[in-house]
Amino acid sequence: MTVRSPQEAASRTANGGGMPTVIGSVEERHRPPTASVSPRARVLTTRSVPPHESLDFWHDAVLATLVGMDIATEDSTYDAAMRTDHLGDLQITTVECDPGRVHRAPRFIARGDGRHVFVALQSTGRAQVEQDGRTTELRAGDIGFFETVRPFRTTFPERFRLKIFAVPRGLLARSEADLRQLTARAVRPSGGLPALLAPLLERLADTSETYATPTAERLAASVIDLVAATAAAELDEDPAELPGAGDVLLLRIKTFVRWHLSDPGLTPQVIADVHGVSVRYLHRLFEAEETTLFRWIRELRLRECRRELAAQAPGSVSLGQVARRWGFTSPARFSKAFRGSFGLSPTEWLARERASRTADAPC
Repeated sequence: MTVRSPQEAASRTANGGGMPTVIGSVEERHRPPTASVSPRARVLTTRSVPPHESLDFWHDAVLATLVGMDIATEDSTYDAAMRTDHLGDLQITTVECDPGRVHRAPRFIARGDGRHVFVALQSTGRAQVEQDGRTTELRAGDIGFFETVRPFRTTFPERFRLKIFAVPRGLLARSEADLRQLTARAVRPSGGLPALLAPLLERLADTSETYATPTAERLAASVIDLVAATAAAELDEDPAELPGAGDVLLLRIKTFVRWHLSDPGLTPQVIADVHGVSVRYLHRLFEAEETTLFRWIRELRLRECRRELAAQAPGSVSLGQVARRWGFTSPARFSKAFRGSFGLSPTEWLARERASRTADAPC
């Protein structure tokens, strides 16, 4: 068995075995070409160093990206990769690793690097978690809360993928006593808010690089609100009474709409049925936001169409393709909605946008 701490890895770094700035795991190299890598994202993989340096490399990566901890493995080599992105106040780190054990020991906590609560989604494999006097097992689809200012141990008996959302502690608005009740408990996605949160975290971690900064910040705020609401529900509180959490039902509805924006069959009746409310009540929720459901969906779709059109090379995609991809049933409907919102046809707007970029380009 091999056990190393970040101090040992740092010692090797000082002697010339530093972490290379190599990015691009096997998964990244086979990413579909349509998904451009976000400038925010960073990928680190042990495959970028010789096998005998892999465990030291991984200690450095974990210390630099998450928090300090001991890592123990049965072998002297380790196959692991992590991808990290930032969306607003969220740091999202996806790790895929060989079996092993980690220990967040008191000496690491004394360094003061535990400024976040980790909300982890067990994507594949299992994790046996111990913190605050409790133990639990996270299975695929489960969510777990980790408090980084107190020790914890986690054993991964098989190769696994874990998606870790680092949430600033203050944004959860939970006391230390509350957080002690949340750790080392498996939040199962069998119903209620966890059933909404788990697939949202899964998809957001996988697609974070596709969101421009303004959209990313809005999504991050929504996710943090939903995490806070889920924490309240796990503590047997009323999520709707959370300060700053807003209307949880409206948040669930908006999240559902965003994930199904490309579906032309996304009607008020469908949305109401999914969330167990009447169509009339659904419309009333949006009236309180000083908008209508139809207007809000149309604005979202137009925003995504405009973003995609601006990002594509001239002639690489038609207006009709983009319109249908975001839920418009015909190019004519898309053009009418576009002109109504922006005062120009899509073609006129795109020509002006490209001309503006050309004029601003350096000589």
